[in-house]
Amino acid sequence: MSRKLILILSLLLVFLLTAVKAHNVSKNEQKVCALQHRSGSKHFPSNFKFGASTAAYQIEGGWNEDGRGPSIWDTFTHQHPEMIDDHSTGDEGPDSYHKFDKDLEALKELKVHFYRFSISWSRILPNADISSKNQKGIDYYNMIINKLLENGIEPVVTMFHYDLPESLNLYGGFTNLELIKYFTNYAKLLFETYGDRVKVWITFNEPYDYCIPGYGDGNYPPMGHDHGVADYLCMDTTLKAHAEVYRLYRQNFFEKQKGKIGMTLSTRFYFSKTNNSSIIDRAMQYSLGWLAYPLFGETGNYPQVMLDDIAKNSEEEGRAWSRLRSIAENERDIIKHSADFLGLNYYTSRYVEEANPAQGKKPSWQYDSRLKYELDVKWKRGKSNWLYCVPEGLEGLLNWIKNNYNNIEVIITENGWSDDGQLDDMERIDYLKAHLQAVLNAINMGCNVTRYTHWSLIDNFEWQRGYTEKFGLYYVNISSAGKERIAKYSARYYKSVIESKIIPDFVAGN
Repeated sequence: MSRKLILILSLLLVFLLTAVKAHNVSKNEQKVCALQHRSGSKHFPSNFKFGASTAAYQIEGGWNEDGRGPSIWDTFTHQHPEMIDDHSTGDEGPDSYHKFDKDLEALKELKVHFYRFSISWSRILPNADISSKNQKGIDYYNMIINKLLENGIEPVVTMFHYDLPESLNLYGGFTNLELIKYFTNYAKLLFETYGDRVKVWITFNEPYDYCIPGYGDGNYPPMGHDHGVADYLCMDTTLKAHAEVYRLYRQNFFEKQKGKIGMTLSTRFYFSKTNNSSIIDRAMQYSLGWLAYPLFGETGNYPQVMLDDIAKNSEEEGRAWSRLRSIAENERDIIKHSADFLGLNYYTSRYVEEANPAQGKKPSWQYDSRLKYELDVKWKRGKSNWLYCVPEGLEGLLNWIKNNYNNIEVIITENGWSDDGQLDDMERIDYLKAHLQAVLNAINMGCNVTRYTHWSLIDNFEWQRGYTEKFGLYYVNISSAGKERIAKYSARYYKSVIESKIIPDFVAGN
């Protein structure tokens, strides 16, 4: 073959490869993960705080050490490994129980203002009851709180993040109103032990996400299959337990400790292709509003649309009472305004329209809500099959909260992106940049957002996904004895935001 022919073929190959690459880039560019600055300041307010978050079961390990009792997630992962994608558990994981100093180094490197972590109820009280107080567990969290404060990092503590003590599951867990008493005594111990140093408390993390799959769908512990009944009891118990703890704190601890208490709720925002504002409101009431309306509305009761729909459906099913009972008059004043802030976990959004006829099992939340959801082909997807980058959803959500809940203080307690754990995580940076812009846009429009928390500090056990999906700013070498934490590109980017309080562009290698 002549040199001339070889040259021609080589040039043709380069052309074809370039064309293929350009085609792929063009396809990728259709997947949007960006948001424009709208108007107002390009700086976050001087008192705005940035942090990172984790949860006990996902990072601690040490599942049966130093007196810790089992949680429902220990039982679930041990008895049903087939329910976890990689058959893994949180038995060891990143091993923060023994290696918190490595987490602390990462937090210091990021220069975060606060660290949101959760306390394992069964490490403090192995049998959930105050009679089973475990001093080694108490000491562990004292160590964390003290080391954070020594390094200028504020502790933000979540009391419950999915990991119910197994001993309470034997009594029906969140379907038993007795749980309110157990949780209140647990919270009282936390206030007495740590309240001199902890000033921001979150009672429950994402009730919808442990009630619906745990008591209705049966694919989370405790694997209940009572759609539209047990999961509704779980939500009701959670709301009332939160309110009792809030009143306990205000009456007995606030004057001296001067802290504040909220609950973290998870929600998507919803768009309508037909600009149907009523269907958007319906979707929001059936998600965020389920517990936010009793807490921040003026009635102390569930959204009226839910009460009406579920009462009607329950009657048609031949039931003696509604599956979602109206909150009793004497309880409404306890619940109403029983939160100092709204903790908000936002990851993604959907388009929504009315489902006619209703979809889902009868009875169920899906059937009662009469909603159906769609995606936009332009949205970029993360590793998680449910996660799409929709930053305009966060901006819309924050404005919806401002308009519907008297501009209550909002702390964004989780927001993050999943991938395979690569260090050059440019998609996470795109997601982070776009969602920070959404927050800043909302602040410039008058929304009372005071903190942003990235999920998560480190790669960890992602519930049923095990270790197959990664959300961390830091990679964790799970297979090594040292469990090294290695900063990803996103960690450097987030640090630059924290230091400057602006949203910079990012160039790899900076």
